[in-house]
Amino acid sequence: MTRPRLLIAGGAVIVVALVLAAWALAGDSPAQGGQSAQGAQYSTALGAPNEPDSVVTSRAVFAHSPSAILVRDDAPADVVARSAEAAHARHIPLLTVGPTSVAPVRAELTRLGVATVAAVDPATIPDVGHTVVGIDAVGTQSAPLTEPTLILISSGPGSAAAAATATAAGATPAVVGRPDPLAAADSIDWVKRHPDGRVVGVGGQFGTPELLASRVETARRAPELPGGGYTIFPGRRMVALYGSPGAPALGPLGRQDLPRSIARVKQLAASYQPFSPEKVIGAFEIIVTVASAAPGVGNNYTNVIDPKTILPWVIEAGKAGVYVTLDLQPGRVDFLTQAKIYTELLKYPHVGLALDPEWRLKPNQVHLTQIGSVSAAEVNRVGDWLAALVRDNRLPQKLFVLHQFDSDMLANRNLISTAHPELAVMIHADGHGTPPVKMSTWNRLITDLQPGIWMGWKNFYTEDHPPFTPKQTMAVRPTPWFVSYQ
Repeated sequence: MTRPRLLIAGGAVIVVALVLAAWALAGDSPAQGGQSAQGAQYSTALGAPNEPDSVVTSRAVFAHSPSAILVRDDAPADVVARSAEAAHARHIPLLTVGPTSVAPVRAELTRLGVATVAAVDPATIPDVGHTVVGIDAVGTQSAPLTEPTLILISSGPGSAAAAATATAAGATPAVVGRPDPLAAADSIDWVKRHPDGRVVGVGGQFGTPELLASRVETARRAPELPGGGYTIFPGRRMVALYGSPGAPALGPLGRQDLPRSIARVKQLAASYQPFSPEKVIGAFEIIVTVASAAPGVGNNYTNVIDPKTILPWVIEAGKAGVYVTLDLQPGRVDFLTQAKIYTELLKYPHVGLALDPEWRLKPNQVHLTQIGSVSAAEVNRVGDWLAALVRDNRLPQKLFVLHQFDSDMLANRNLISTAHPELAVMIHADGHGTPPVKMSTWNRLITDLQPGIWMGWKNFYTEDHPPFTPKQTMAVRPTPWFVSYQ
């Protein structure tokens, strides 16, 4: 899963007269913007077909520049990084160029009044009407912007160059997974710290200035997660009590009342802090639909706990800075149907969702006779719905946990989507037994794990022989981000 983040910080302002002049020189329309006494606080910088985002960004933040650095749009990552570093150090634009973008790049070089064009590898650059020299041949100019400006750039090819260009001008770039400041934790933090700052969206996907202004104001009001911030990881680790209120047989969560559960999990989380460079917070993993040996209502082999019963645990956990994950054991019901029962609880910013495929039965199966399983398609339907819930309610990122100890529990695991920036997708290893057995399960689960998935670990008080200590748990590699106790 891609986790968008702020690339680098700086200070900037966009002076409307300069922006309008720049667009006029380029022969294009000016950026759309909502006017104020000081100019356009919220605007969208529009591009033409085949025009790289780096060119659009340059036009938004640079009135002129004596030099520019070019990089091929198919250049290796290390060349892009070296080019970005050079542009930043010299306060000059970095423009991507390829076979289809030579004309807009030439036009931007003309608009900027560029005399010297440089590249890390000049031989790879197409003919842009200038002799291309090595980057050591270009000097430094003063960054033209002086007041805070955030440049929102859609993630994708060319976003690194656009971000470098914004940084070189003294602006703060944020590469986001969707056209919204809420898509990146640091952009939310930026708009909270700069209530009068300018925000520019690079590309028409950011909508009208009015829409962008609405999104920025929503970001300013966005609630933070327990422990701070707006994305689940890597800003924190979690240690959780697993179980269901009033049901001691299901796990340690149900072996004491709510106040003592909060105190217990905070103490448990504190025992991990000496072994984690990240902050460790307490969490509850609450089983809200419980697998049943009896057919029950609808012959579904699951007992649904009334959301009103869980609500006090959600509210008090939030007050105490404890994260909550709602765990589903759906029997013969599909996961999405059960998840929707808890929609109102999932609207709380500190509440995530866990799917337990062990207890997801096919129509003729029963618990403890077969191990349940779920298809990637069903998981993705839940993920799509949960991500939309986050977007529609302007929530911080949610934890989306998938329990697993057997390879067949998550069929076609490689097809599980990690594309939603609204979700931190986790595989939670539920193996128990002796340390070698647990590590065997762990190593099997992390094999061929697709990028964008975080790993969680479970310790069992009675079924592990002996249970891992906090130090031993944190010595597992890769280090688990979420540790639960059952």
